[in-house]
Amino acid sequence: MNIKNISQSFSHSITKIGLALAMTTGAFAQDAPTENDYYKIAKLPIPEGIVLEVGGLVTLPNGDLAASTRRGDVYIIENPNSSAPVFRKFASGLHEILGLAYKNGNLYCAQRGELTKLVDKNGDGKADRYETVYSWPISGHYHEYSFGPKIGPDGSFYVTGNVGFGNSDWWAGKSFVPWRGWTMKITEDGKMTPFAAGMRSPCGIGMIDGEFFYGDNQGDWMGSGFISQVEKGDFLGHPASLAWADRPDSPVKMRADMIYSKVDPRDNPRVKPEYVKNEPMTTIYEMGKNTYPNMGIKSPAVWLPHGVLGVSTSEIIQDETQGGFGPFAGQIFVGDEGMSKIARVFLEKVNGKFQGASFDFRSGFRSGVLRMAWGTDKAMFVGGTNRGWGSTGKEAFGLERLVFSGKMPFEMKAVRAMPDGFEIEFTLPVDKKTAEDVNNYDVSSYTYKYHPVYGSPIVDRKDNAVRGAKASEDGLKVRIVVDNLREGYIHDIKPEGVLSANSRLNVLHGSAYYTLNSIPQGAKANITLVTPKTRAQRERIDAGAKVNTPDNQMKEAMPTAAGEKAKAKMTSSVISDAEAMKLLSKSTCLACHKVNERAVGPSYQEIAKRKYTVAQIEALIYEPKPSNWPEFATPMPPMAHLPKGDVKKIATWISSLSKK
Repeated sequence: MNIKNISQSFSHSITKIGLALAMTTGAFAQDAPTENDYYKIAKLPIPEGIVLEVGGLVTLPNGDLAASTRRGDVYIIENPNSSAPVFRKFASGLHEILGLAYKNGNLYCAQRGELTKLVDKNGDGKADRYETVYSWPISGHYHEYSFGPKIGPDGSFYVTGNVGFGNSDWWAGKSFVPWRGWTMKITEDGKMTPFAAGMRSPCGIGMIDGEFFYGDNQGDWMGSGFISQVEKGDFLGHPASLAWADRPDSPVKMRADMIYSKVDPRDNPRVKPEYVKNEPMTTIYEMGKNTYPNMGIKSPAVWLPHGVLGVSTSEIIQDETQGGFGPFAGQIFVGDEGMSKIARVFLEKVNGKFQGASFDFRSGFRSGVLRMAWGTDKAMFVGGTNRGWGSTGKEAFGLERLVFSGKMPFEMKAVRAMPDGFEIEFTLPVDKKTAEDVNNYDVSSYTYKYHPVYGSPIVDRKDNAVRGAKASEDGLKVRIVVDNLREGYIHDIKPEGVLSANSRLNVLHGSAYYTLNSIPQGAKANITLVTPKTRAQRERIDAGAKVNTPDNQMKEAMPTAAGEKAKAKMTSSVISDAEAMKLLSKSTCLACHKVNERAVGPSYQEIAKRKYTVAQIEALIYEPKPSNWPEFATPMPPMAHLPKGDVKKIATWISSLSKK
C-alpha cells in the first residue's frame, strides 16, 4: 500500500479509525459504527467575502444566530438551521472579539481591552452605539486575549484574560498589566471586582447549573487541559497573575513565593537549590495549609488528557436540550481548537468537591473548534478558526451544525465514583457475560507534574486491578470494584471487552478519564472478588499466546538459539498498517499525528524522511525534542507511560514508511 493510500484510508479524521479497528477485531468494516452514524456535521454556507473567524456565538430569542469574529465584526445569521442562511453585518471595527452574550435585547462582547455593549437604538438591524461597560489595561502583547462574557445568575458578566509571554522563554506566561491571568466580575453599570487568579489561557468559560467554570490548556504550570469550577478568591495554578494579588481589592490569598518555594529547581533554575521538592499536583493543592489556612491551588474538576481529548481547551456548554441532542442531557461539552474536536464531561459532586469523567465525543470539524451554541432545533452550532493557532481542521474558519441522527450509540453515558471503585452507566444494555468478566476491563491511574516548564508527561502511573464486576438487572449499569483508588489522580477506565446486549458492539469511545478528587463514603459493593489476569497476560492472550501453561513456562525459562532468533525476527518485523492504526489510536498518537498530513505535529511520513533509526525514534517518543520541529507551536509531551514493546512496534512502522 503506498503512503497516499494509507493517508486516504486512515488519516483524514479520527472517526475513520473505527474501520481499521473493526478489521483487526474480526468485525466487518461496514458493521463498525463511527461517530458520523450518530452525530452528523453539516457545513453552513458562508457568503463570499465574509471572513467568519468565529470568536463568539449566541442564539437569539427569535432563533437567529449572532456570531462575532476575530477580525472585529458581528453578524446576525437569519434562518441558521436552513440550507440558505442570511448573513447581516450588525457591528464592525472592534478588536478581536472572543466572546458574545445576549441580555435584555442587547449584545455584549469582550474586546482586547474592554467589555462592550452593542445597542441598536433605531431598530434598523445594525448597532449604532458601542458603549464601554468596563475597560482594563493592556500592554500590547499579542497573547493578551480577552474572553467572554458569560452571564451569572445575578446578571453580572464574567470575563477572563490571557497572560502574555516572556522573551527568551517565549512559552512562559507573564502578567504585564493588572488582571492578566484573572477572572473579572463586572456589573452592568461598570463596577469590576477581581474574582479569581491563576489562569494561563482561559478561552473556555461557561455557566454550569449557575456555577462559573473555566477551562485551560497545557502550557507552563499546566500539565494538561482541564475544566474547573471557579469561586471568588480561587487560585487556579499559574503564578504570573499573583503580581497583582496583594492589591487591596484582590480576594486571592496565594502569593508567588508560596509557589516557587515548592518547585523542584531542576525544573526551574531560578528557584533556590534548597527547595528540592518535586510534588505532583495531587499534593501541591494542599501546600501551605498549615501556615496559610485555606490557601491552596484549586483542583481541576475534570482533567482532559493532553493529546487525547484536546490540546487547546475552548468553549464549555451544558446540554440543555432535554434529550433532543441524544442521551447526554445535562452533561457538558468542551471544545478544542487545536484538535478540531469536542469532548464530553460527566460531572458530579462528592464530599463537596466537583469531579467526574471526560470522554471523547466528536472529531472531524473543518477548523479549530472555538465556540458552540444550541440552536432552536436542538442541534449544536460550532464555530471555528485557526489563523495563527493551527488546527487539525484545515479550513481557516467555518460555521457548522452538529445534528443528532436519532440512532443511539453504545457509550459509557456516565461514570460515578464509589467507595471501592466505580459505577459505569451505559446508553444501551450490556451483555452481562462480558460485562461481569473482570478481565474485560483495564484501569490505570496517573497524574501530571506541577512545574514551570511547558506541559507535563504522565507521571506516577500505576495499574489498578479490577477485582469484581456486577451488572444491574436492566443491564444499563455495571459496578466495578477497583484496587488502590487514589485521590487527586486520573483513573483511565477501559471496558475493552464489554459488548452491548443486542447488537454485540464495542463501546464507541473506549476510555473514561475519571478525575477522583474525593472518594465517597458508603457501603462497598456486595460482589464476589476474584484475581484478574495481569495486563501482560491479557496482552499475550490478545496476541494468541497461551498463558501460564507448564509448556510455555518451560520455553520461557529455557530459551533456545532458534527461539532467540525467532524472537529477534519478531521484534524487528514491521506490523501491518491496520495494526499500526490500532496501536497508534490506543496510544493516543493519532490525536496529534497523521500519516501523510500535518496536524498538531508532523506527519509520520515527514518523520520517516528524517531517516532516524528505530532506536532514535523510540528515544524521541520517550524524550521529545521540540527543537527538531521548530515550525510546530505545540511541543510534544514525553510519552514515558507507553510500554516499551508498543513503542518499538510504532518506531519500526514509522521507519518503514520511508520505503513505501
